[in-house]
Amino acid sequence: MSVEHQLKAGIAALGLSLPAGAEAKLLAYLALLDKWNRVYNLTAVRDAERMVSHHLLDSLAAVPYFQGETVLDVGSGGGLPGIPLAIARPELRVTLIDSIAKKTAFLLQAKAELGLSNLAVVTGRVEDYKPESGFDVITSRAFSDLKEFVSLTRHLLNPGGRWFAMKGLYPDEEIATLPLDVKVSADHALAVPGLEASRHLIVLETVR
Repeated sequence: MSVEHQLKAGIAALGLSLPAGAEAKLLAYLALLDKWNRVYNLTAVRDAERMVSHHLLDSLAAVPYFQGETVLDVGSGGGLPGIPLAIARPELRVTLIDSIAKKTAFLLQAKAELGLSNLAVVTGRVEDYKPESGFDVITSRAFSDLKEFVSLTRHLLNPGGRWFAMKGLYPDEEIATLPLDVKVSADHALAVPGLEASRHLIVLETVR
């Protein structure tokens, strides 16, 4: 199956309705990621077909749960889940942050080539990041354990905001170490087309 058919079938299986031109942008992003990956080692997944399931569809599976207006993708790396999210939900303002300049160089190139006006890219450590305003949702896909994720980004979360952590198996041990004022408010088991592995979207919020 071609990557085009694989992506189309996966989007249909997820029940997503994407804006006009989104599939073409997702494929253009995939081609860009594949090209840069050969030089910059942005992702361990080398095969384009596996990239569709492991990266694009894995990120898109979480899209329906995102609410609010602003999202921060921490340790974005090759732009996951932030770039698929920005493509699928153009009304969201998505900021990608990574401390490694070669990765943010790629992210800036992707923003320019894909024409993503709702995307911002920041080079730096998240604990040092001090924007003018906070975020409704802070997400990460492979950044750190939950305790560190919360502690390094807490200053960036808007009142009433939530953390969205994309995980594999349900992280019981990590949840047990969360600060007392942070609770799991939802756990969404994600069924990712073409991916046999267990995937969970863990939603955290502060206890008010």
